[in-house]
Amino acid sequence: MLMLHGRGASAEDILSLANEFDQPGFAYLAPQAAENTWYPNRFLVPLEQNEPWLSSALAFIGSVLDEIINARIPRQQIMLLGFSQGACLTLEFAARNAQRYGGVIGLSGALIGPEGTPRDYPGSLAGTPVFLGCSDVDFHVPKEHAQQTADVMKRLGGEVTTRLYPNMGHTINQDEIDFVRGMMKTLLA
Repeated sequence: MLMLHGRGASAEDILSLANEFDQPGFAYLAPQAAENTWYPNRFLVPLEQNEPWLSSALAFIGSVLDEIINARIPRQQIMLLGFSQGACLTLEFAARNAQRYGGVIGLSGALIGPEGTPRDYPGSLAGTPVFLGCSDVDFHVPKEHAQQTADVMKRLGGEVTTRLYPNMGHTINQDEIDFVRGMMKTLLA
């Protein structure tokens, strides 16, 4: 599982989820963003306002994924997971590099860019399980953007599950942990 932390957080923070998942048979890799941020502005600003950091972060994730694949772990057995800014980056990477993955998990995140950003990504997720979990009142991630992300991932051929949690803060809850653990068990089966 390739895990991407949120803005202001660290690789160690996101790796703490491994204890919650408690899933033998998985290796966890969490790169650290420079100065604890993948890109400088909110995910809802025009894409060019997050450049060149966004392109650099996406290329970096691609190079880390290539290293995992070079270690003879097939892409179909690799899960991509992110929280907050890391979720936005995870989802954007998966959409721009649509292939069959073991799973794509966006916790409190959505595709990067404002309303009206073109979403005509090439490729296909080819049945990749995709989980999107978010609050219905998240002050960082409007629920409409989470729902639009789900629609795009479905159009790309993902098997999408979306859960909007009533009045939840910008956090991860037990239901999300349980759902991801189930995805992990299915992948290992």
